[in-house]
Amino acid sequence: MENKQKKIDALVRLLEVMDTLRVKCPWDREQTFLSLRNNSIEEVYELADAIEAEDMDGIKEELGDVLLHVAFYSKLGEEQGSFDIGDVADAECDKLIYRHPHVYSDIHAETPDEVKQNWEALKLRKKKRQGGLLGGVPRSLPAMVKAFRVGEKAASAGFDWKQKEDVWDKVKEEMREVEAEIAAKDQERLTGEIGDLFFALINMARLYGVDPELALERTNKKFIRRFGYMEAAAGDRMISELSFEELDALWNEAKKSEK
Repeated sequence: MENKQKKIDALVRLLEVMDTLRVKCPWDREQTFLSLRNNSIEEVYELADAIEAEDMDGIKEELGDVLLHVAFYSKLGEEQGSFDIGDVADAECDKLIYRHPHVYSDIHAETPDEVKQNWEALKLRKKKRQGGLLGGVPRSLPAMVKAFRVGEKAASAGFDWKQKEDVWDKVKEEMREVEAEIAAKDQERLTGEIGDLFFALINMARLYGVDPELALERTNKKFIRRFGYMEAAAGDRMISELSFEELDALWNEAKKSEK
């Protein structure tokens, strides 16, 4: 009980600090929902970086920044007479209870997949979105994340490959179509086919339990790390001055250095 009160006191302190900043800080005083939007997105990405690095201190710090934004938006809503932090918390609790009938009522769900299927069905029934099941995917999501969520939601409705291995036929089909458009030199159609290939690969990752965003980011970091090794190994010479054979040798050295 003492630990619970400590948490409550800390949250109350945050709200009090937010109230003070909104009155006394020129920058905080000028902010709006729209002006905070990009900062909020950036904070979530910084949290994602800390999670990827398994940096617990960093995760704690970035969670604090995200929580600040929740408090800030709630303060703006309160000033407009629309909602306050209590309304936000209560609405979320009501939503969680509604979407977890296997916990709060007599619906049964024994596996994570069953829970996800129930969740999506309840979301659709509750909101009755004009866009249907896929209407709940935020428009501003990065394309790769959006593609993953679209595939995930479609799969929850039963629209998926019967066996995960079947996705490879789709990947190979899309590769052939990309090659055909390269040969045809039709840039517009090539763009569309490369998009289809990406979508198939993202679904392949989903079916094999891999987060494609995380997988690609790890590859990005690996490439940057190896390229940095090459630049350092090249000494006073610029990378652009090296021959293909020299570059290939340095790249192989970089790979070996990580083993």
